Amino acid sequence: MEKLDTVLQHPRDQITEIIKRIYNAKLTTTSGGNISIRDSEGNIWVTPSAIDKGTLQRKDIVCVKSDGSVSGHYKPSSEFPFHKAIYKARPDIKAVIHAHPPALVSFSIVRRLPNMNIIPQAKHICGPIGYAPYAIPGGEELGRKIASEFDKGFDAVIMENHGTVVGGTDLKDAYVRFETLEFSARTIINASTIGAPSYLHDKQIDAFESQIPEELPEMESIEHNVNELSLRRHISTLVRRSCAQGLMISSYGTVSMRWKGDDFLITPRDVPRWEIGMEDIVQIVGGKREPGKLPSRAVKVHQQIYRRNPHVNSIILTQPQHIMAYGVSGNKLDVRTIPESWIFLQDIPMVKFGEQFDSAEALARMFTPDTPAVIIKNDSIIVTGDKLLQTFDRLEVAEFSARSLIMGHPLGALVPINDDQIEDLRKKFLS
Repeated sequence: MEKLDTVLQHPRDQITEIIKRIYNAKLTTTSGGNISIRDSEGNIWVTPSAIDKGTLQRKDIVCVKSDGSVSGHYKPSSEFPFHKAIYKARPDIKAVIHAHPPALVSFSIVRRLPNMNIIPQAKHICGPIGYAPYAIPGGEELGRKIASEFDKGFDAVIMENHGTVVGGTDLKDAYVRFETLEFSARTIINASTIGAPSYLHDKQIDAFESQIPEELPEMESIEHNVNELSLRRHISTLVRRSCAQGLMISSYGTVSMRWKGDDFLITPRDVPRWEIGMEDIVQIVGGKREPGKLPSRAVKVHQQIYRRNPHVNSIILTQPQHIMAYGVSGNKLDVRTIPESWIFLQDIPMVKFGEQFDSAEALARMFTPDTPAVIIKNDSIIVTGDKLLQTFDRLEVAEFSARSLIMGHPLGALVPINDDQIEDLRKKFLS
């Protein structure tokens, strides 16, 4: 899939790309949701009314011009009035997404707001969340109520007994906010199923941001060879696959591979993960970064793990929603569920929030051949391995295990594989 360049790409293409991404991620239905973009001339490009979101094409997108005339084969979305009202209230907003993603609908029908202090990036990406009281869909009253919330400075609003609407400086910005908001809501719900979510204080998040390491110095020159190019392709492919499999969201996730010695390649920061291509990957050589590029903020954690663990040749740091239910509740993710889970992962320790910056060396020492994964509370899981595909497989197994445990929770208590059975597995598969 090509990158979504919001500067060079026509609004029709931007909208069809994002609505396809939202639909394929099961964050909207065939008939539900709508997207719009306001261009530099004041025209509003919007999804049409009553057209299948799963097969929407660029020719279907409607343009409502600044003079009120309509260009297109169909009528604009029935919710167009509130899009127009948002743009009027907030001239800085250039794109709007409205949909009915399941977790956010859950919050809307119990009339609660998700707490964005559940993970550190959510607070900064989503900000505080507004709340629009119920009104008939498609009406001027609903538009006034939603626009009033945006006028207060909110960039994301829960619509009572309806869904959510988010705005952004461009469509990419709006989508990242939308996805992060739904992810946070799902994490809260999953954590509530197995226990109680634990939230971060504002001071913890601010301290976390201030503890981000200083930038690595730049290299003077860069070397590319066939092996290095192959690693770049492998990383970018697995990142996109992680997004497609629900193991990574646009706003968070880092993948790296050892190149030679303690030098490695790593994903960049501030690039939506589903956009990352070969050219975005950053070389880290001799403790220096590739010129003109900024590596993931977790670069020094990866660096410490490679230095202290010669057996590790690939690392994935990410936030799968079911694993994060354990990460934000503090409950132990017990993978003694089925033989494969324990063989691949054994026991997964959990460390306190901020450990990856406070004590990166101590965290790196936790990874051994018998401990390939560690959960950081309210932040992520770090999974290590030899080949990147092995690391990815371990991540998938961990997420499937977490999902099975959450689904099984209402059925009864976990009956784990016992110690004798674990010892049999150890002798057969790990000796």
